Amino acid sequence: MAEFTVGLVLLAAVLYDLFQSVVLPRPAARKFQLARLIVRPMWWTWRWLFMRGTKVERTESRLAVFGPIALLTLFGVWGFAIIVAYSLMLDSIRDEFRPPVNDYLTSFYVSGTTLVPLAYGDFVPEIGLARALIFLESATGVGVAALAITLLFELYGSFRAREEPVVALDALAGAPPSAVQLLETAAQRGMDGILKETFDEWRKWSAMVLESHLAYPLLVYFRSSHDNEAWINSFGAVMDAAALVMTSTDDNSKGSAKLMFMVGNHFVEDITWALRLKTTPDAIIERSEYTAAVARMKAAGYNVIEGDAAWDNFSHYRAKYASTLNLLAQMLAAPPAQWVGDRSYLPHRQRPRRQRASPAPAQSQTG
Repeated sequence: MAEFTVGLVLLAAVLYDLFQSVVLPRPAARKFQLARLIVRPMWWTWRWLFMRGTKVERTESRLAVFGPIALLTLFGVWGFAIIVAYSLMLDSIRDEFRPPVNDYLTSFYVSGTTLVPLAYGDFVPEIGLARALIFLESATGVGVAALAITLLFELYGSFRAREEPVVALDALAGAPPSAVQLLETAAQRGMDGILKETFDEWRKWSAMVLESHLAYPLLVYFRSSHDNEAWINSFGAVMDAAALVMTSTDDNSKGSAKLMFMVGNHFVEDITWALRLKTTPDAIIERSEYTAAVARMKAAGYNVIEGDAAWDNFSHYRAKYASTLNLLAQMLAAPPAQWVGDRSYLPHRQRPRRQRASPAPAQSQTG
């Protein structure tokens, strides 16, 4: 009876985890998830192995397959756990089969061929409980297969919806994307209203990604399929552009920039919570970089607001999201962008380098 109880508890735990990870459309607070225990360590191992290469194209292609492999791994683990759970329950009632099940390995075999299902009829349940368990396991197998197919379509649908604006942003912001280049392109002749349209589109993008990536955090690991592109870099470029417009110009797209920033900041806050990132309120750029960006905006034709107040305002807004974007970009090994990613090269973050002692001049020997 203890074996049956252990199997029943294990089955309930696996089905509950499947419900939370696949069926539940939003993350539950303080919930246990098998995916969290498996995917994050698996990613760091995968990243360590394949970031050691020297060819960028080969490294990117190897990192890109992690998301689908992680998904298959999760369903493999869930399927194996379900087989183990049912095998424990079946092993506790092995006398209800004809011919009788002699050992646990045979019970595991019966459970595995039932879940798939590949039952050959060599072990037939003859009494009520055994028949009920075989029926329930067959139904569980069909249900898990349906969930796997449904989740696959949902993930790839959300992936396409996320990547379309990322690809479209290339024409405005370049690849890798730059907030300043986005603003410069939008200021060119014939681009009337394009900046407002971009902020409106990315406000909707932020809301869509907020919902899909909180429901299915595995999407974070699905990489963009084009060179020098990463969804986190594109989002960061638009957020930086919105912060610059809000704090350093009197452009008529300020309203759209503010709305986009509010939804984008909501996304940043929730993804920080979902991935348990340890962030700091830091703008993570230098005053000189900001000054150079404002100078380029002025040259492009914007009426800019300069001075300490504008810089302080910009720093305040950027500190809300910069740390999260940097951590995500570094964690995902995203291609380097203008203001998103590894910022260890900044002067105030550099450690003093040790100078090598110059060799003493050789002394001539006489003899």
